[in-house]
Amino acid sequence: MSSHSLFDQAVALSAVSPNLYTGATSDAFANMVGPFGGLTAATLLNAVLQHPDRLGDPVSLTVNFAGPVGDGPFEVEATPLRTNRSTQHWLLLQKQNGEIVTSATAFFATRRETLSEQQLAAPSAPAAETLPAVAVSIRNWFKQYEFRFVHGVPLTPRQADQAADTESLLWVRDKPERPLDYLSLTALGDVFAPRIFLLRENFTPSGTVSMTHYFHATSDELARVGSGYLLGQAKASRLHSNYADQIAHLWSADGLLLLTSTQSVYFKE
Repeated sequence: MSSHSLFDQAVALSAVSPNLYTGATSDAFANMVGPFGGLTAATLLNAVLQHPDRLGDPVSLTVNFAGPVGDGPFEVEATPLRTNRSTQHWLLLQKQNGEIVTSATAFFATRRETLSEQQLAAPSAPAAETLPAVAVSIRNWFKQYEFRFVHGVPLTPRQADQAADTESLLWVRDKPERPLDYLSLTALGDVFAPRIFLLRENFTPSGTVSMTHYFHATSDELARVGSGYLLGQAKASRLHSNYADQIAHLWSADGLLLLTSTQSVYFKE
C-alpha cells in the first residue's frame, strides 16, 4: 500500500496484541454520522489482510453497522473462527469505549483455476473519458473519488417526462488515482448514494445498516485494472417502511465483473 494516500492512511491499523489492532477515524472520509461506510468496511477487511494467520483472499464480507463510529481512535478485533485446508472464516469487531460499533464476518479462500463463466454482462456505457467529472459534495468522503455519471446523479431533478427510477450508472475511481486492490474495491462498492436521494430528488437522512460484498476478482485481475475507472451500477428493488435494499455491481473497463454488493439501508420519513 502507498502510505501517501489519504485512503491508505485512513484504513491503517497497528497491531497491539494477537488478534487486536488500533486505528483512528479520518476527517477526509467523514459522512453524515461517523465515517463513510465503505471506508469502515475496508478498515475491517484490512485487519484480516494484515493478520499473520490469514489464508487466501477475500470471497465475501458482511458488515453490520451497529452504532455510530465517533471521531477518534478505535479497536478492531480480528478472530479466525475456523481454518480449513483452503477456506477461512473470520469474526471482526470494531469497538470504541468498550462498546461494539461495527461487526463483520469475512470468508477467505485460496482460489484455484476452474470453469469461468460470467452471466452478468456490463451495461453499455460511453467511455469514461467522454463524460464530464461530476463534483458530488454531499459529505467529505465524496471528494476522495472521481465520478463520471452516465445517468442517475443523486439529488438532481428529473426531466418532466422522466419516470422515477433508483438506478445509477457511472464510472468511478479513487482520487487521486490509486492502484486497485481489495481494500479500495471494498470501499468503491459503497460509493453509491442512498437510492432514496434519486426518488425524492433531495437530501434524506439515511444510512446503510448491513452490507455484504461478494468479491469475484482475483488479485491478478485487480492488478490488471491498475488505477483505471470501474463501471458501477446500483438500484433499489423496493423502498418501504423506513428501509430499502440496494444491489450494486462493479465492472472493469473491459467488462469483467469484479464485485457484487447488497445492502439494507435505513431512510427517514
